[in-house]
Amino acid sequence: MTLKTTVSTLALSLSLILGGCGSVENTHSVTPQASAETKKQTESEKANALFESMFNEGVMASPMTQTYLGIKKDYGKWDEISEAANEKELARTKQNLTRLMTIDFAKLDEQAQLSYSLLKQNLQNEIADYQWRFHTYPVNQMYGVHSTTPSFLINQHQITDVKDAEAYISRLNGINLRFKQLEVALEERAKRKIIAPKFVFNYVISDSKNIINGAPFTDGKDSVLWADFKKKVSALELEPQQQTQLEYDAKKALMTSVLPAYQGFIEYAQQLQSKADTNDGAWKFPNGKAYYNNALARTTTTTMSADDIHTLGLSEVDRIHAEMRQIMKKVGFKGTLQEFFVFMRDDEQFYYPTNDEGKAAYLAKATSFIDNMESRLDEVFKIKPKAPLIAKQVEAFREKSAGKAFYQQPAPDGSRPGTYYANLYDMKAMPKYQMEALAYHEGIPGHHMQIAISQELKGIPKFRRFGGYTAYIEGWGLYSEYFPKEMGLYEDPYFDFGRLAMELWRACRLVVDTGIHAQKWTREQSIEYYTSNTPNAVSDAVKMVERHIVMPSQATAYKIGMIKILELRIKAKMELGDKFELRDFHTLILKNGPLPLSTLEQQVDNWIAKTK
Repeated sequence: MTLKTTVSTLALSLSLILGGCGSVENTHSVTPQASAETKKQTESEKANALFESMFNEGVMASPMTQTYLGIKKDYGKWDEISEAANEKELARTKQNLTRLMTIDFAKLDEQAQLSYSLLKQNLQNEIADYQWRFHTYPVNQMYGVHSTTPSFLINQHQITDVKDAEAYISRLNGINLRFKQLEVALEERAKRKIIAPKFVFNYVISDSKNIINGAPFTDGKDSVLWADFKKKVSALELEPQQQTQLEYDAKKALMTSVLPAYQGFIEYAQQLQSKADTNDGAWKFPNGKAYYNNALARTTTTTMSADDIHTLGLSEVDRIHAEMRQIMKKVGFKGTLQEFFVFMRDDEQFYYPTNDEGKAAYLAKATSFIDNMESRLDEVFKIKPKAPLIAKQVEAFREKSAGKAFYQQPAPDGSRPGTYYANLYDMKAMPKYQMEALAYHEGIPGHHMQIAISQELKGIPKFRRFGGYTAYIEGWGLYSEYFPKEMGLYEDPYFDFGRLAMELWRACRLVVDTGIHAQKWTREQSIEYYTSNTPNAVSDAVKMVERHIVMPSQATAYKIGMIKILELRIKAKMELGDKFELRDFHTLILKNGPLPLSTLEQQVDNWIAKTK
């Protein structure tokens, strides 16, 4: 899973989150290009200048996106959460579509035509999807504003000088207004009967209380924000008086803005929880069926229906179960597959201890898998990222509700590496036999390869370098779990079982997501499907089902994307025979940045024709 920033389809795309070393690291690089040479421009040059201008305008409308990209123009501000901001964004999108129509598509070169087609579709989708803007849960256990606000300050807001520290304080002072805007947004949804299920609020309230636990709010060790600010400021080596003043101002902001913001929000969340029900699927939304079908289309970039996806999932579960039985025989286990699942789930040999030593050992071993894979990249790639990668434990304040693992993209200016986050809150949810596949998916050759390379591409408009299509991104992540086996990795059969267990998990997602949102499966029914069909911990199943509930369609992307990439690889190999080279195929998949699956297929077909 990736954590990529979303501002608009012209800027960065995430759930969904949801993610190099580009050229957007300062305000100079995002000013619209000079037009003195316009008369000499080709149509492609004109189009690319327009693409950049649109992207840059979107970035400069979002202080938070600027921060993600290493730009410090509006460093002390937050993005506005309001219907006025939504309308302003829609107006800009419509205007951009009108501007795009001034380009003569027929006169564009191949790459510019691809950019034009992608941007046009993005803009049209954004306009069409405006009707669904309230069909979301702005606070939830996965990425709610209550938790992403402090994690943004901790992980994204760098402090390299006094001005940066003052901007941090400014953002602390802005949290009270930000949360008031959030409450208005939640009220707008409540009027439309769109309220997260009851269970969500227990996480939201608990995580919110964690933020205001500790000094200066309460006795005890420093709270997460206070500790973060002091750590960053102390690294500046300031004069004692200057440091004292900054810390005084930050503490004041924490007490006068952050504390009342969270106290008020906790009270509001408790009131909202009393109005919530236990219905989990998107079917309960106004016009919920149409919304979910649209969400599936956007997530998968296919025309597959909910029934198609459900049936595909059931078929894949059966296939993977058969492969698991072969491994069961290889390790000499006597019993049924269900009994093998229980053995893999419960036997202590498969888990690190739940203590600091065990967690450190997990991160060290995960890093070793990544380092080994990195040393062998030339065998399967002709293209590699420049940005470094680190493995890191999910922070304590959000580990209880956060996902199992996720990736955060590097800063384009090189100031922040790519990060593979492992959630080590419950070590029984992080078995040793799954850690190899997990490291490949989130790190190398998975999300870090794809996302960092995308950000570093030359000659590609920024909206493509920093954008995303979930089926492409997560499909690549799951595919990246698979092909290391062809390189001779997964030497331990238990770890190969872990790879299959991870793929099985994604196959079950096809069944459960459509089950919840299209077939009205209950939370309990969905959890039981996972525990009956996978070796994963019950806590895994609970978290996954709760993720399905608050992110309709997102989890279908992985398996559908992987299947398409494998289908295209098989097709290319059959068509090209001896001319097929895996390194060239991987380069083709990565060299154009994220693409809809249908567009990716066109690119592969064109490559096959040219290679022939």
